[in-house]
Amino acid sequence: MPVLTEKKIKSICHHRGVSVSFFTDTVRLPNGKKAVRDYMGHPGAVTILPFLDRKRVLLLRQYRYPVAETIVEIPAGKIDAGERPLACARRELLEETGYWPKSIKKTLSFWPTPAFANEVMHVYTAWDLEFKGAGTDEDEFLEPFPVEFAKAVRWVKEGKIRDAKSIATLLAVEAFGWNPYG
Repeated sequence: MPVLTEKKIKSICHHRGVSVSFFTDTVRLPNGKKAVRDYMGHPGAVTILPFLDRKRVLLLRQYRYPVAETIVEIPAGKIDAGERPLACARRELLEETGYWPKSIKKTLSFWPTPAFANEVMHVYTAWDLEFKGAGTDEDEFLEPFPVEFAKAVRWVKEGKIRDAKSIATLLAVEAFGWNPYG
């Protein structure tokens, strides 16, 4: 098997933001030549597919500034410094929906855009939900709503859900039978 790794020679941080940072790295390629790699540094994130019961899940409507649209997506959020993914999943679900998961399970992790970001997305399914009241961030405006899981999957196939994390999560849960209610 050929060697495919690239070795970092130097790294320049152009911007360190609240959520992400932007870097340009010079790397040594497997053939010995140099190349430049621009990428976004990200602390990681979680997605949570909350099951209200055997058939229904909670989705969100939220305006997303970069695409200038109100989209349908699953609850999700960025991992804070020093926070574990499971703690983040519980916190984000409570903040965005008002529900606390009595039961929660990690189903997979993936890189949403490995060509230009180091973000890892951790996917959870949650059930046995207890309503405690939402507490969104000051700059977050969203609307949680229940929908049948089968309908949410259909919305993916019809192009009504276009958010990558939601597509990956919904289709993986469907394909691998990760519905906690069977």
